[in-house]
Amino acid sequence: MGRVAVLGIFNADLTFEAGRLPAMGETILGENFRLGPGGKGSNQAVAAARAGATVSMVTRIGKDAFGETALATWHADGIATDAVIRDDARPTGTAFIFVSTQTRDNAIIVASGAAGALSPADIDGAREAIAGADVFVTQLEQPIPAAERGLALARDAGVTTIFNPAPAAEVSDALLALCDYVTPNQGEVAALTGLPAGTLEEARIAAEHLRRRGARAVIVTLGELGALYHDGTVSELVEAVSAGPIEETTGAGDCFNGALAAALSEGAMPLEAVRFACAAAGIAVTRAGASAAMPNRAEIDGQL
Repeated sequence: MGRVAVLGIFNADLTFEAGRLPAMGETILGENFRLGPGGKGSNQAVAAARAGATVSMVTRIGKDAFGETALATWHADGIATDAVIRDDARPTGTAFIFVSTQTRDNAIIVASGAAGALSPADIDGAREAIAGADVFVTQLEQPIPAAERGLALARDAGVTTIFNPAPAAEVSDALLALCDYVTPNQGEVAALTGLPAGTLEEARIAAEHLRRRGARAVIVTLGELGALYHDGTVSELVEAVSAGPIEETTGAGDCFNGALAAALSEGAMPLEAVRFACAAAGIAVTRAGASAAMPNRAEIDGQL
């Protein structure tokens, strides 16, 4: 069983379903609402744990009801919380998620709360959890300096690093040089490089741009097409895995990253790990919710 450390945030996801978003100043009636656990880091930790890894969570949450929900969520999947800081002054993160009843696509607003105050000093306090992992994963819902410090600690300890640049933001070449795998979607790779990524070949060119800036390998998730793995020597599309009708795409990328980390932590070769991650994400999109949609190892193996 591999070991994965995840630096990221927990959000209480407030999900609203409607035919469309309201215009400014307009009120419309929704068709459904649910409250559940989310946040990219938390979702990825749950996905990795259910995919078979031993997982540690590195974050900051408030001393409030949503913070208790976060702890219960992690403990339910056996995720270690020794590196989770409780914040007296700031609330636990929340997210507004709009899901279209027409297309099942989503739009999200995140308020990171306590996790928005994560600092490099906080990450230094989690050194043991990070250095003790086989794979370290982080994203950009918490501050970039915290993510960069986590990647640096992992690299110094010889830990494989996965950087999911979501939501997209400008990052330095120094940060990219700390990354074994960078995992943007099409929109994120375009935002990071300033290059179009609407086609497979465009995504390949943009991936090579990131690789030349320092990343060892780039994996561009392409929705229903699958995922492009590109390391400068191998550049291969791994096809998506269909597990049934799509219910909701919220959390699909997080599922992909968590499952990818779990597979790599067990010693899987990169393309094998990407196939495993595609299978996990293919199951997740057939279910509602983010964290709740993550499949377990038996389901993923069965789909493969």
